[in-house]
Amino acid sequence: MEIWLGFFLLFLGAACGGSFGLPSKFVRKDTPWEVLWGPFFFFVTVLLPVVVGPAVVDDFFGVYGSVPMGRLLPVLVFGFLWGLGSMTLGLSFAFIGLSLAYALNYGAQIVTGSLLPMALFNPRDMATEHGAVILAGVGVCVVGVIVAAKAAMLKEASAKAGDAPDEAGGAKKPRMLIGVLIGVLSGVLCACWAVASGYAGPVAKAAEAAGNKGVAVAWAVTCLILWGGVLSACGYCAYKLTRNKTWGHLFQPGVGRTLCLAFAMALLHDAAVFFFALGWGRLGALGVPVGYPAFMSFAIIIGNLHGFRTGEWKGASRKSVQWIVAAIVVLILGVVVLAQGNAMAERAKKPKPPTSETLTPILKAKEAR
Repeated sequence: MEIWLGFFLLFLGAACGGSFGLPSKFVRKDTPWEVLWGPFFFFVTVLLPVVVGPAVVDDFFGVYGSVPMGRLLPVLVFGFLWGLGSMTLGLSFAFIGLSLAYALNYGAQIVTGSLLPMALFNPRDMATEHGAVILAGVGVCVVGVIVAAKAAMLKEASAKAGDAPDEAGGAKKPRMLIGVLIGVLSGVLCACWAVASGYAGPVAKAAEAAGNKGVAVAWAVTCLILWGGVLSACGYCAYKLTRNKTWGHLFQPGVGRTLCLAFAMALLHDAAVFFFALGWGRLGALGVPVGYPAFMSFAIIIGNLHGFRTGEWKGASRKSVQWIVAAIVVLILGVVVLAQGNAMAERAKKPKPPTSETLTPILKAKEAR
């Protein structure tokens, strides 16, 4: 029963992760990008962590106060880079739509999030059997990103034959190639979340020392990473609000709808992280080989379903649709291969039981005494 509950929570988290961009489709077409995404990033990186944190984590602020700043800084720096990635993901939603943005972002995020932590923290793993499997999974995901980019180019070519619908978020539609590059860049930068987590060991230990376990420890780490993204994500939106002189839009009649949509996006975003942590902890040994690919695959599928359902591929050629479907399949296959490599790595870390070959020298040494 515990395992089934874990899978349910994982799928719930994936549904939230694949849906958090959906409310952006329902803002007024004349709403500036920063008027929606500025409040969203404030809710995600400031409001929700400060409100939810003390309710979930015992001695919430004391946990961070007990960790030296030198240990907090790397987490904040890579959280800052994650914030840049999340901000560019928001731009890519507006530029190329949910479907392509999710495929490109998640693909690039999986690739970078697998390679970068291994290169920084466990470089010797690349020469092992499980390292080879992980690298193979990365290669498959790279192919998936390339296939998704090809789908984008085909979609743009077919759109030139007729009028394509406007994408969400009120941004002007640039050339598809620029949108594709932004989508890939967002995935590379979002992967810095994994690196930030790798540096967050002292925070996790401090949270455990304060009596926290499981999800509470994970949330203490999550909040610190989110705070790292305040300057980059919120800062960029503040810059856009100032440069475009759109601060006044936040006080105009009808802005309540935009703020509610931004808050719904923030709830879905942080709920994805929260439910993933809840579900992962209940899967035990199945977390790495089954839980991770299930979460990522379902999130990619949900994000693309929203894109198709809201008409992003209306008028696109059948060939471009076939390519994006192929990209989704390839990305899911890559995630499964990566999960198997990670499972092999977990098994390699466990101490092996003694065998006759290892016991014989020990017994002979005792006999010689």
